[in-house]
Amino acid sequence: MAAGSAPMQLQLHATIRTKNGSCVPREWIYHLTEGSTDLRTEGRPDMKTKLFSSSCPGGIMLKETGQGYQRFLLYNRLPHPPEKCVEAFQSLTSSCLDSKAFLLTPRKQEACKWSSN
Repeated sequence: MAAGSAPMQLQLHATIRTKNGSCVPREWIYHLTEGSTDLRTEGRPDMKTKLFSSSCPGGIMLKETGQGYQRFLLYNRLPHPPEKCVEAFQSLTSSCLDSKAFLLTPRKQEACKWSSN
């Protein structure tokens, strides 16, 4: 996550492994709204995002809401974040945020290398 190229913007850069095993660079641009904690995702006017700090090293939490859905996401730079981080996130989303389902995507391969190019 970094400051965007314009005021009131944040950029999130990632490299995501697809189902076929290849790594694809991605970028999301979030627009900040004065007087609001919501971030607006460029190209997705129906989606609102809230960004939360995480007690896990190298991690962030997001809450995304759109047309008919709400999801909480935990991202971490480590291929296998500490179990206590995952447990804390699951506890938070189930007890405090009333989330009923929890999905942990398996990592069978190493994380993709991120490049700033």
